[in-house]
Parts: sequence; C-alpha cells; structure tokens
Amino acid sequence: MKRTAAVLVLSALCALPALAKTPAEILKDSPATDWRPLDPDNTLVMDVGGHQVILELAPRFAPKHVANIRTLAHEGYFDNLAVVRVQDNFVTQWGDPNEDNEAKRKPLGSAKAHLPAEFAIPYKGLPIAKLKDPDGWAPVSGWVDGFPVAADPAKNKAWITHCYGVTGAGRDMAIDSSTGAELYAIIGQSPRMLDLNITVVGRVLKGMEYLSALPRGPAPMGMYDKPEQFTPIKSVKLLADLPDDQRPKMEILKTGSKTWDQYLETRRTPPDEFHVYKANFTNVCNVVVPVR
Repeated sequence: MKRTAAVLVLSALCALPALAKTPAEILKDSPATDWRPLDPDNTLVMDVGGHQVILELAPRFAPKHVANIRTLAHEGYFDNLAVVRVQDNFVTQWGDPNEDNEAKRKPLGSAKAHLPAEFAIPYKGLPIAKLKDPDGWAPVSGWVDGFPVAADPAKNKAWITHCYGVTGAGRDMAIDSSTGAELYAIIGQSPRMLDLNITVVGRVLKGMEYLSALPRGPAPMGMYDKPEQFTPIKSVKLLADLPDDQRPKMEILKTGSKTWDQYLETRRTPPDEFHVYKANFTNVCNVVVPVR
C-alpha cells in the first residue's frame, strides 16, 4: 500500500506544470531580436549635477516638439541651465532660470519659439501592444515604441500617459505655449489628470534615481527660490552628436515581442512565493519597459 501511494504521489507531482519563470529569467533567456538599440537621433544624454540621465524622445507622438528639442540640444541650449523645480510626488523640472527675464533669458538659437500643442495623435493604425486589463482613464491602454499609451478608438485619439519617468514640455495657460525648452519628468504617483493637457515628448531610460532624489523646492509647487538651490545641468547632448566611444550602449525590450508578453504576465501575476495574493491585474503605469 505504501509503495502504491508513493507512486501515485510521484505521478501527481510529475503532472504539475513547471514553475513560471521569474522576470529576470525571462529577460535572460530572451532572444537578441526582441531588443532594440538606442536611436542616436532620438536620445538625449544629460549631465545633471554630475550624474548621467538618458532620455528617449517620442517623435511619433510629438514630432514638432521633438524636432525643436533636437535643435536645442544640437546647438547647446540646455548646457549650463538648471533644475528649477522639484515638487514632491510630482515632477522634477529643468530649463532656463531666467526664462521670465527678457533681458537675461537664453536665446533659443534656430529653434522655433512657437509650436502647436501635440497632445494626441490618431489611434487608427497605431501598432499598440494592448494591455488586456481595463484602464480608468481611457478605453484602451498599452505600449507603443516602448512608451505607455492610452487611447480612445471612438475619438481616434492616442496619447502617451503620464507615468513615472515620462517627460513633458512645460507650458503656460495657453495650450500652444510649450517649445521643449523647459522639460519635466514625473517622479511620483502617475498624475494621469495631465493626460491630453500637456505635450509629452519622451521618457527617462536611465537616471531616475538622481532626478527623483533631488532636494524638494521650498517655494509653492516645489519651485526653488534662491539661485544656490538650483542643480546645474552641465550639458545635454543628442546621442548622434557624441563620438561613438562616448555613446552609452543600451538596449530596450520591444513591446509586442514574445519576451514582452511573457514579462508583462509576470507583472500581472507574480510567479514568486512572496505574493500569496495574486491580483491577475496591472495598469499601464505599473509596468516599466526593461532596458539593459
């Protein structure tokens, strides 16, 4: 009887499915074709307070702003500017500290001083890797070119969502008052109420730990009110303008690839034993696209 019971137990164990791979194992076993390199024409390399921050631009979603930012970076506009605002659980913002002083503000060079708002693009035909879980802010959510995206098919609109690390172009009350000369990165809980209200131009791929750890501004809305509080920006260079031996070597997981699908599922249903409750759910701002 004991031998029979042991055989039955062994047979049952053999019939159990193999344990799911961890996120790290999925990425380690992924084929090289599921990754893409940095695009030199759409990557900024920033020196912020002596730390490297790498930002990927989103020309599909904001072509005019991205073109302006490329011009600004190519001509050295951002060099020697500063982080001017850090608001807790919201944004880190950088630009010209003298922006409001016409006599002292830094000229934009050959960049355009006026651009149309670029809040959304057509949804139809967009290669979106859809998330099957519902989104409270839009009928559809997912990823395009690695960027978190929401969409309203009925209105034929799609836009980059304000998730952690997403970068937008600061504006005044007029919706067409942004140029890309003043930028911010989300450093807190995703402020999705900003969606469709500000032109989003990219996302931070590396260096969020520096942007999010800067001292909070003491003035309203996290503004710095004394020059000595500014964090200097030594330089902002377009990757294409750097010599090859100075270009950071990074790859980004392709959203929509088989590896991405597997990785996304581990975010919805964690395979580890720590999670005694598995929600089988996530949202577009809770999954960061891996880079290596």
